[in-house]
Amino acid sequence: MPDTVRVRFAPSPTGFLHVGGARTALFNWLYARHRGGKFILRIEDTDEARNTEAARQAIFDGMKWLGLDWDEGPEAGGDRGPYFQSQRKGIYDAYLAKLEEAGRVYTEEGGAVRFKFSREPVIIPDMVCGDVHFAATEEPDMTVRRPDGSYIFHFVNVVDDIEMGITHVIRGEDHLSNTWKHIDLFHALGKHSPRYAHIPLILNPAGTKMSKRDEGSSIQSYIDAGFLSDAVFNYLCLLGWTPKSANEKLDRTSMISLFDPIHIHSANARFDMAKCTWFNAQYLRELAPEVLLKAALPFLEKAGLVIAGSSITERALQSVKEKVSLLSELPAWVHYFFREDYPYEDEVVAKLRAKPDNAKFLAELRADFAVLTQWDEPSLHTSVEAAAARLGVKPGALMPLLRFALSGQSRGPGVTTILDLLGKERSVVRLDRTLAMLELAA
Repeated sequence: MPDTVRVRFAPSPTGFLHVGGARTALFNWLYARHRGGKFILRIEDTDEARNTEAARQAIFDGMKWLGLDWDEGPEAGGDRGPYFQSQRKGIYDAYLAKLEEAGRVYTEEGGAVRFKFSREPVIIPDMVCGDVHFAATEEPDMTVRRPDGSYIFHFVNVVDDIEMGITHVIRGEDHLSNTWKHIDLFHALGKHSPRYAHIPLILNPAGTKMSKRDEGSSIQSYIDAGFLSDAVFNYLCLLGWTPKSANEKLDRTSMISLFDPIHIHSANARFDMAKCTWFNAQYLRELAPEVLLKAALPFLEKAGLVIAGSSITERALQSVKEKVSLLSELPAWVHYFFREDYPYEDEVVAKLRAKPDNAKFLAELRADFAVLTQWDEPSLHTSVEAAAARLGVKPGALMPLLRFALSGQSRGPGVTTILDLLGKERSVVRLDRTLAMLELAA
């Protein structure tokens, strides 16, 4: 077998990029990078009735988002193409001719071409499952070409692996039951089969195979929900593989260094969206201000927020990044920094109106802020403490009222942080707005 590892990911463009397919691509990519080999993308698009351009693009976009760059394939090129099966019929015809010369195929009356199984036992030395034994088969011979001239998956899969010099096949264990057919084809064509590693399935929380209807099944859903690609990459790596590391959270360099198919579990993996979201929160908290801004901007703009400058936006996002798990949650936490018509939560209005003194307290704070000459967090904190002492209450009694008035909501960063970010003029105007609302209700 060649020294250079060559692995492939071969999806069918019939729908979105499924999380199971993405993890298969990820494991192949890790192994190629670990061994200094090549990662090939080929598109199994012989099912013309079900293939769509949108599905092809979803595969490319999803892989690029995950950072799974391919060395050969569509857009990357390479000397083993074409990398679309729909463009390789001449190659398949030539290999069928080889089987005809070897006497291993025959044509039925209806026009289907069948491959004669060797009827010998097959042992698959699998890197994950160990040696898997298949007894001599009694199955009917396998169709390799349909009467309409199109070829079936098992045949073209083997031909492409031969032509593209694939040394290792890492794929889902649902393919294991058919692997003996592939090995029989390899041998009939006078070739050695690649090394196989059949990885465990991903199960949904109910314990059944994850389907297209399950939460988190589509890579696009992570993009739309505001996950970070590094977090999803990290989580998917751990679905069926436990690296020899004290930490679950690992950067790509570490995962490349540690990855080996022999350490992949043989048991099925259970998908846990809460765990994936937890990973995302850890990654999000580590983002530098400018990186978080770039990642969050599409979600802020989608929410209709007009972002005037990067400085206040960066600071606003930094002030709440410990409180969110997804980028899509950020607009709800920071929207009031970018609009003066922010709504008041019903609970906030009820609490503001619950005590007549609340309006008085806010009026006192407003008056103090209007004459405050030093506008920064320490000065604002001192000012609130002075007002509290004068009013005979604890500072903690005034902070929620200020938060309600300045943001219209009951959660968020520290109140002095909100004041500092808004600035003196905007803060005073917001207190005036809230006081007017309370006067109208009086």
